[in-house]
Amino acid sequence: MRVAASRSYNSIANSKSTMKYISTRGHPAKQTFSQVLLSGLAEDGGLMLPETLPKITDPELTAWRALPYHALAHAVLSKFVATDDIDSATLAALTKATYTKAVYGSEEITPLRSIDAYAQGMQIQALSNGPTLAFKDMAMQLLGRLFEYELGRQNKSLNILGATSGDTGSAAEYAMRGRKGVNVFMLSPAGRMSAFQRAQMYSLQDANIHNIAVEGVFDDCQDIVKAVSNDLAFKRTHNIGTVNSINWGRISAQIVYYVRGYLAATASNSQKVSFAVPSGNFGNILAGHIAREMGVPIDTLVLATNENNVLAEFFNTGVYRPRPSKETFETSSPSMDISKASNFERFVFHLFNGDAERIAAMWREVDQGRSFDVSETPEFKAMRERFGIVAGTSTHADRLATIREVYEKTGSLIDTHTADAVKVARSLVKPGIPMIALETALPVKFAETVQQAVGFEPPLTPEQQIMMTLPLRVVQIAPSVERVKAIVAAA
Repeated sequence: MRVAASRSYNSIANSKSTMKYISTRGHPAKQTFSQVLLSGLAEDGGLMLPETLPKITDPELTAWRALPYHALAHAVLSKFVATDDIDSATLAALTKATYTKAVYGSEEITPLRSIDAYAQGMQIQALSNGPTLAFKDMAMQLLGRLFEYELGRQNKSLNILGATSGDTGSAAEYAMRGRKGVNVFMLSPAGRMSAFQRAQMYSLQDANIHNIAVEGVFDDCQDIVKAVSNDLAFKRTHNIGTVNSINWGRISAQIVYYVRGYLAATASNSQKVSFAVPSGNFGNILAGHIAREMGVPIDTLVLATNENNVLAEFFNTGVYRPRPSKETFETSSPSMDISKASNFERFVFHLFNGDAERIAAMWREVDQGRSFDVSETPEFKAMRERFGIVAGTSTHADRLATIREVYEKTGSLIDTHTADAVKVARSLVKPGIPMIALETALPVKFAETVQQAVGFEPPLTPEQQIMMTLPLRVVQIAPSVERVKAIVAAA
């Protein structure tokens, strides 16, 4: 089914009462926000997106400057949630309960700090002050409340199946632990996360949390999640949902901090900002892309990869070439050790103006382990001007040098993934346009590499020291869809 560009993504505001979601691959069934929240993948294997992207008007952007973060979250999310789906008062209560100083450490929730001494005009947006010290908490804490609300309203239970390269897993588990009607089955690549990440996830003893370490890389975990989700009979029988960034609820919540970052860095709507985003699965930068399409005055989105540079290769050459597990490097920014980006399909859907038939054909190739080349298409040739995305790659040596130099010049410690963004963006700062690097995690999560860079490890709190000694609760398996199904069915 071909979706006409004029109908799907023509920059007209959508009525709140008619907001519906469609599959990138053209399945005719449309869904509400709450349906998308619980279902994950579309029935044809595609990803769900708003049928029409809502717009942010200039008067709205001005009015939002005065809002606290929780109220801004309510305002932005209201663009994506029909009032006859989740009523406005409920949504406001959920965002207010989520975004608090007690959880995130400050009233600002995502404060900016300057690193001018390292790069004039560059700032870091603190996204990692939540319970698991990573930016995933920004969306996942809200998702936990949304899941509990929606499941309670429908008197249902949900088995959440997810894959993590490090931070999604702990953020999901801390958001869902103990919540009614929710079980979490989280797949992670055995031995490929930092010691802190493993302790943070595997030490949880909650009965509704199930950790599964897969002998392979993140892409193996992600492929299993997709395979289980595409078994529609199993998915329906066991009420399978997802919290990976393929879940639109997460993307919509992440859009909020782009809006907040823009407002915090500017005094008027006539100004522009740029964002530097470390990205492996394309979820974080996709939220920035959506914010820009909605009307936030974003000049450039800088996509930074590590040595697993599949995304940088596409944006620089037009060739999307996912790599097999054996070609996926193990790096010092492990949360980006990804060679098949789940959310990239949503961006390509926008690139080709909602042509679902074309997207389905492309991803049939991807699902068979093949690549595609769009370098000669007019859409790719106009992509940088149209979407403002610039991509680059950072290496282990770059990370060490960046962490060291930022610390020496500013006294600020950054983690390895944030260092990738800072390094790639440094040469792309434009005079008069703030460059906001999105913080990925706190340095303590990657203490070994930070020590290589600056000569000392970030200190652990007493609570973190205890966590590092707790017994681990995890099952290790070979990559197997059937084994994972059996674990879910037996829980």
